[in-house]
Amino acid sequence: MNDHGERTSATVLVAAPASVIMAVIADVAAYPQWVDHIKHVEVLSVSPANLPLVVRFVLDAGVVADDYDLAYEWSDDEVSWHLVRGTSIKAMDGSYRLRRATGGTEVEYALSIALDMPLLGVFKRKAESVVIGTALSALKARVEPCSLSPRGKTP
Repeated sequence: MNDHGERTSATVLVAAPASVIMAVIADVAAYPQWVDHIKHVEVLSVSPANLPLVVRFVLDAGVVADDYDLAYEWSDDEVSWHLVRGTSIKAMDGSYRLRRATGGTEVEYALSIALDMPLLGVFKRKAESVVIGTALSALKARVEPCSLSPRGKTP
């Protein structure tokens, strides 16, 4: 993975326990329902604990469209991933790190992406910031109704 100093990151407080948040993150097959630019997901391999290990994504974000595979590593409070295969995306390293906090769980999302088109560092970081901000907002919106619902499901 890239040095954490080269990655863009942001945090959000989610009013839910870490276990609920990790369950939503691990449900990669549902990403097209709540992540706008993800059009298709295919889990290629899973761990003995039934967590996704290698996942194929089809992305259409306008300027950037790709069909790529990510490899995942899981722990109780963190998931990280790196690019295995892509066309427009040449490298991607990311992670969600969860920490207990007053009022819920603090979720940190860190990301580094390299595309096949040259971008100045400031534009690359801005693009990563947009991806991170959008993802954290979508995750928060997806998780909080789950944690407030009596059965733990999205209403």
